[in-house]
Amino acid sequence: MTSILIAVSVICAINTAFAILLLIAEALIVDTGECRIVINGEKELAVNGGRSLLATLKDEQIFIPSACGGRGSCGLCKVTVLEGAGPLLPTETPWLTPEEQKGQIRLACQVKVRRDLRIKIPDELFNVRQYCTQVEDITDLTHDIKQITLKLLEPPEIAFKAGQFIQIEVPPYALTDEPVYRAYSISSDPAEKDHMELEIRYVPNGICTTYVHKHLKPGDKVTLNGPYGEFGLSASDSELICIAGGSGMAPIKSILLEMARTGNPRRCRYFFGARSGRDLFLNDLMRSLEQKLPNFSFIPTLSSPQPEDRWEGEIGKVTDAVGRHVKDASRAEAYLCGSPLMIDACIKLLREKDMPEDKIFYDKFA
Repeated sequence: MTSILIAVSVICAINTAFAILLLIAEALIVDTGECRIVINGEKELAVNGGRSLLATLKDEQIFIPSACGGRGSCGLCKVTVLEGAGPLLPTETPWLTPEEQKGQIRLACQVKVRRDLRIKIPDELFNVRQYCTQVEDITDLTHDIKQITLKLLEPPEIAFKAGQFIQIEVPPYALTDEPVYRAYSISSDPAEKDHMELEIRYVPNGICTTYVHKHLKPGDKVTLNGPYGEFGLSASDSELICIAGGSGMAPIKSILLEMARTGNPRRCRYFFGARSGRDLFLNDLMRSLEQKLPNFSFIPTLSSPQPEDRWEGEIGKVTDAVGRHVKDASRAEAYLCGSPLMIDACIKLLREKDMPEDKIFYDKFA
């Protein structure tokens, strides 16, 4: 039995090494010569072939959102490829609906530039820019979430909407031999154009989170691009039901800060889920917003409160608290940010409370 396990392990190791060699060869050796990329029937680029469409466009200062940094594990980098993409890959199909596949939607990180391409992208992506920033402050919000305050250097200001996200570049270090990008929601008020705040939760062995938590320090320069995303407050006067967990606080906080600054009178209930007291943060800020926004209430919920927490608030999953407080959601809107499992559970509950599906807005992250 031991010999079989050893043999299987050796075969797996050989296959893995072979796959890595193929990737390296493709990145360093394969060059299909000059290719043309025509964008939206107007803009034309002459580029060297052989790399992914995502990376090729980035080199041309055209940034397509990608939360996973181009590894095919987030499904965000969708573009319409009208010509030249080749057959749909198995790595793309889990992220594309049948309608998207028929509409020639592809993942830019999986499409290789090997021939001339005709593509379509949203016009707003032409307004996405690269920014040089400097770390002004790093604050521990919890045992595993840090707030990073960045000062804009070049350009000196960024215009974004509450709820949008940016991508930060992680330079080569122990966990990566090449720069990689990761997406994070902006947590600060859009009125602060020369600064921005990010709330980044540590993921063991995560390339970006390890860099931020263990290597980044005040004074360091950080390259980012953005802003991206359509998650944000609608123009209606419907009641808001906001639900988040962990670093999902970020876009909700940005929305609430803007509401407080503009005196938005809409009723808003914000349900925040955490395990125990040590996972709660920014409580004082939320309570101060309750004073500034008379129609706003903050409802934190602990799933596993500890004796030292002396907790007297809501107990259970965040969906349990929502279920107890919300009886009829037919005239409300929901803004959700958290893990895919949490988002799916919230959508199911809100639909049971008669909330229309097109009134449920969310940011999923893994």
